[in-house]
Amino acid sequence: MSLSTAGRPQVRSSLRTALSHDVTNGLSVALGLLLISGGVHLWLGTAAAASAATGVIVASPPDRAAPRRGKLRQLLPAALLSLPLFFAVQMLHTMPGRLGLLLVPASFLAFLAMAWGKRGIPIAIALMLAMVFSMATRPPSGLGEALARTGHMALGSALYVVYATLMNLVLNARYRTQYMADLLLSMAGLMRAQARQFRARDESSDVREVDAPALGAMLRAQAALADQLQSTRDLVFESPRTPYRQRLAGMLMTVLEMRDHLLASELDLETLRSHPRHGAQLAAMRQALEAMADDVEALADALLQMRRPAVIADRRQALAAIPADADETAAFGGPSPGQLARGLANRLAHLNDETVRLARLARGDEAPDLAVVRAHWQVFVSPTEWSIRPFLALWRWDAPPLRHAIRAALALATGYVIAVLMPWGSHDYWILLTIVVVLRGSLAQTLERRNQRVAGTLVGSLFAVALLATHPGPVELLLAMTAAQAFAHGFAVRKYTLTAVAATVLGLVQAHQLYAGAAPTFALGERIADTLIGAALAWAFCYVLPSWERTQIPALVRRTVAAQARHARLSLSLGQLHALETAPELEWRLARREAFDALSALVQATQRSLSEPRAVQPPLEPLERLQAHSYQLLAQLSSVKAMLVLRHDRLTPSQVQGPLERAARRIDEAIGPRPAGAPERAEPADAPDAAPAASLSSGPVPLPDPFDQDISPWLLRRLDLAAGIAMQIRTDVAQILRDPAMLPAGPSQQPRSA
Repeated sequence: MSLSTAGRPQVRSSLRTALSHDVTNGLSVALGLLLISGGVHLWLGTAAAASAATGVIVASPPDRAAPRRGKLRQLLPAALLSLPLFFAVQMLHTMPGRLGLLLVPASFLAFLAMAWGKRGIPIAIALMLAMVFSMATRPPSGLGEALARTGHMALGSALYVVYATLMNLVLNARYRTQYMADLLLSMAGLMRAQARQFRARDESSDVREVDAPALGAMLRAQAALADQLQSTRDLVFESPRTPYRQRLAGMLMTVLEMRDHLLASELDLETLRSHPRHGAQLAAMRQALEAMADDVEALADALLQMRRPAVIADRRQALAAIPADADETAAFGGPSPGQLARGLANRLAHLNDETVRLARLARGDEAPDLAVVRAHWQVFVSPTEWSIRPFLALWRWDAPPLRHAIRAALALATGYVIAVLMPWGSHDYWILLTIVVVLRGSLAQTLERRNQRVAGTLVGSLFAVALLATHPGPVELLLAMTAAQAFAHGFAVRKYTLTAVAATVLGLVQAHQLYAGAAPTFALGERIADTLIGAALAWAFCYVLPSWERTQIPALVRRTVAAQARHARLSLSLGQLHALETAPELEWRLARREAFDALSALVQATQRSLSEPRAVQPPLEPLERLQAHSYQLLAQLSSVKAMLVLRHDRLTPSQVQGPLERAARRIDEAIGPRPAGAPERAEPADAPDAAPAASLSSGPVPLPDPFDQDISPWLLRRLDLAAGIAMQIRTDVAQILRDPAMLPAGPSQQPRSA
């Protein structure tokens, strides 16, 4: 079935998910579980296979679609560190007091792995799974049985590490394609979200739809795209030595340019929407943008289905033909609405050019710029080595990973005491497992996981009880675990509720195998009660040593402003470049990435703060203004960059050189770094949303049609607006950092320095 003609959007979405890298990776993990556990079962028997399966489950959390380089280093920590914990729990199985004294500090150390961010989270989960599943076994009869179980568990882990490394090599080409397809689908979604804004205010009777807070939605979507871009860079930019890899790398570079042009299409859109007479022009542009989104989606579908993409239409001529009303006059020397409409159509024409280039690269009709691809090969990928610096930076009282590790250890200690005192204490591990998977570093994430975990456990417990009630044999149990592992691993990012269902089935079936002879009817009522207790504890301990987002906001604000200033400085120096593969161009691309990443981090932190108690929330209104102005500055600079790079032959150097230098200086004075010892900048109490008082040009300049030869006046206008936005950003920052809500509540809430 073709994804492009698969009927309803829900069906197309489901098919795309089924062909995604997450599901492919989940199937790979499940196959490893089946082969290793099945092989050990045939070789050493059922009990050894159950322990080996534990080794596979413990070693699998870090196994995600990843570059080939560093894959073994990614897998080894979880497999190696889990062994002593598994053995220690085995030896203390019959001594609840001593076992508790082991669990608490071990949990604290395990959660410290989150200092390494996304790379550390799977390791923390793996270490906790090792202890939890060791608790799920029957008490060993002696040292020999404990060593045997640990040895079988080590065998499963070792075999899986080898298997996962080899499978990552086998699937590397497919992972590259799937990541690129996912990125294209996200870009198409952004294009559709932007297209919905190309509508005059009186065109629809539903005013709420037209006036929806689209900017906030676009900011969140851009933040998600920035995160996805880095994961795609890590895979696609790794060793692009073959023609196909080079084409994918070239496509990724093109997507970055598309993002810039799409961002620039925000400019003047709100002004045009307020002029109903331009509804026809907006409708034509909306239709063209939606058609381009369709083309990008079709290209992603072709990649997922491993077929050659179709040729797409070039819509530049249609966009250039969009007319401007000749009888409109400009107010106060500025552009008329008709001129703004032509300028917007021109920016969409650049987006069309990149879309056409994207399809030509995918089809092999155009060769990528290998010099640019090689420059990005090593500069833009994440490091794979493990560094000690995150661990050394932990030991500050306000460090979120340290506070989360303490919080998690206290929650698990409380959960363990409750579990031991419960009448079904022989299955005390389930409360601890629930705390591990629910408790997150922020209240928003914990609340989301709590609800999904409870719902998933309820459904999964019913499935597990129904399965165990049939008294299945070892083969049936292994097949059930394989299917559950595939769903649990494959949907952990895309749909955690489904992961919670599958993980519950996997956990109960694995516990049943480890605790051989247990009655299959034990699970339902006790597991639901344990889940509710664990979820409640995880939620309650969110308020113990909390890391409220406001403690991180000052550092994120400073990072955002510094990134904006650096990006502006390098963007406005592009006029002096003669070759795009030179070092200054690469430096600008790095600055652009940091500007997007910093803004994305600020957007995500602000969004998480909405779930926190009102008393500890940061000043949301100035934060939203800062994000909007930062987004607008990026849009203005993207438009300037497009003029300097793509249309430099239509600029008059003598007319724009001085304004470029003055704009760079004015922006740097507003938001650039201050010299050491310099006084704080004076901020007005209420800054108007206006451009600077003095124009960067000598006076009002008539604006020509943007499709004509000389576009220097348009560049001057963009520079004026960018300088004005920088002044607004300065005011936003001052209001945020001086707001009473940002003052520390006590020693434990001191914000980190920038």
